Amino acid sequence: MSRELTPQETAERSLIKTYRKSLWNPFIAAVKRYELVSPGDHIAVCVSGGKDSFVLAKLMQELQKHTDRPFALTFLAMDPGYNPANRRVLEESAGRLGIPLTLFESDIFDVTVQVDKNPCYLCARMRRGCLYARARDLGCNKIALGHHFSDVIETTLLGLFYGAQLQAMPPKLRSKNFPGMELIRPLYCVHEDAIVRWRDYNELHFLQCACRFTEARDASGDGVGESKRQEIKLLLRELKKTNPNIEKSIFRAIHGVQLDTFPGFKYRGAAHTFTDLYNGSPVFGGGADI
Repeated sequence: MSRELTPQETAERSLIKTYRKSLWNPFIAAVKRYELVSPGDHIAVCVSGGKDSFVLAKLMQELQKHTDRPFALTFLAMDPGYNPANRRVLEESAGRLGIPLTLFESDIFDVTVQVDKNPCYLCARMRRGCLYARARDLGCNKIALGHHFSDVIETTLLGLFYGAQLQAMPPKLRSKNFPGMELIRPLYCVHEDAIVRWRDYNELHFLQCACRFTEARDASGDGVGESKRQEIKLLLRELKKTNPNIEKSIFRAIHGVQLDTFPGFKYRGAAHTFTDLYNGSPVFGGGADI
């Protein structure tokens, strides 16, 4: 008689078997295509408490088990000011899935709650800076974030529609303020719908954002709410009704930019015009972040 699997074992098996095609395979494809993991790396997997970061943590655990190119993992979680109930959800989810968290505290929510303009942007920047600093102190050379394929598409459209820029979200980038540190996004080819299906299949409950700025979204009941990002999600849903491949087209487009067709561009903060293309100015290279 076979033994009943624990919730952790069920979640792990479903990644490799039930959702192999939609989760494991595109995860491995991104790791290989963009060369995100190297032998000897010490990677801080940043666990926010949401579905994306937890599926990333489990996939990285599985990769570590099955690779012949050894690397180290630290599962880094920050409490930016969660209320006790939300912190408990984070810790209980990690325990259920067998993820050993290294948890530290910050006062980011106390700071951003006082900001009227772009509090979410400020929160994200501050979180990332704190994660870089703590990961560096722990001896890590990389941090891994849970941004997925859908985030890449939505961010590209947000920049175009509301930021007046053609700018994508890169799969990896070097930090300017933390020399030797690099950010990687191993879920780059994983669709959000697949993550949702894995979560529901395993009857898991994760945090959304757990700050008061997302209350409208959570209260809406459909996971959409009123933010510009959620507006883009709704737009893509509508566009996919007549063009199911629209997200794939956008994804391919950011991999095949025809730079010489643009009248102007920016490279690492420096502005250029189309004439620079013929005058020897450098136009390609890796991005940089905080």
